Amino acid sequence: MVQSETRVPKVVVVTGGTMGIGRATAIAFAQKGWSVGILARGETRLRSTEAEVRALGSQVLGISCDVTDADAVEAAASRIEEELGPIEAWVNNAMATIVAPATSITPSDYRRVTEVTYLGQVFGTLAALKLMKPRDRGVIVQVSSGLAIRSAPLQSAYCGAKSAVGGFTDSLRSELIHDRSQIHLVSVYLPAVNTPQFRRTRNYTGAGQNAPDPVFDPRTCATAIVAAVAKPQRDVWVGRSTIQMAAAQVVAPGFADKQAAKMWAAQLDRSISPASPGNLYDVDEDDPGIDGPFSSRTKRPSNEFVTSRSRNAVSAALGVASLLGAGFTMAPLILAIGFRSMKGK
Repeated sequence: MVQSETRVPKVVVVTGGTMGIGRATAIAFAQKGWSVGILARGETRLRSTEAEVRALGSQVLGISCDVTDADAVEAAASRIEEELGPIEAWVNNAMATIVAPATSITPSDYRRVTEVTYLGQVFGTLAALKLMKPRDRGVIVQVSSGLAIRSAPLQSAYCGAKSAVGGFTDSLRSELIHDRSQIHLVSVYLPAVNTPQFRRTRNYTGAGQNAPDPVFDPRTCATAIVAAVAKPQRDVWVGRSTIQMAAAQVVAPGFADKQAAKMWAAQLDRSISPASPGNLYDVDEDDPGIDGPFSSRTKRPSNEFVTSRSRNAVSAALGVASLLGAGFTMAPLILAIGFRSMKGK
């Protein structure tokens, strides 16, 4: 009698994987049978996230690690491979931000946001590539934001760092194409998401941070990330607001500047106190889980995301419309129709 081969679970690493989108992503991969490595700073949340993943029947290893330390990230990646197996997917999710006018942010705060949000993704990518390149396979996901494409007021440090991630990723992608590599790079652009970070962000505005509508569920983002690993596409946009931001920046950037200026007040809640100093430097040892303070107006989990393959189809439609002399008048309609047809793909 021939014995069937034992299926070895694939291994994914999620940075910033103990809260909000990162935690939802770790759980989503575990639900698909993946083994999960988690990099984050807080020991309390690492242990609770490990327990949650393990309860789903998956192997898990949580490692306390600051993603700004390249050597620590590389050492953690090697340990995960030793204990869980070859890393097939790496999700760069860790981030830090500050809410304040650009002139109110100190040089040290700019540096810290940039180190976590930009260099953290660079160092994670390099650690993943060191292990993936000899096997010539794997998927690296850069968790980005609509704010990397269309910046907003009070978010200069974060927008700058996320935009830098895009430049780094595009350059590296062209290098991998040159090398005929089978390693995939995917950028996932996110909308406003209901995560606990809104009450932990360093804030110099004198008001609490608010998430402007529409607000999406972290599990929707996790679904998009898992799908991006299963069938890698160059870019993935989650939520129609992200699509609208990207389209406005391309079609009418000056108009988009004026509309973004109106987002100043929408990001502030005068009824609550700001979270200062926040967790920019020091980690909170509480365990808030996945959801933030906006659950009452959060869109329920769905497959509301669009891939670059679908985007190309819409671009082609816009090109045809332009040739017919109706590009600008038909663009909003085509984008709306295209979004409905692409929803969930």
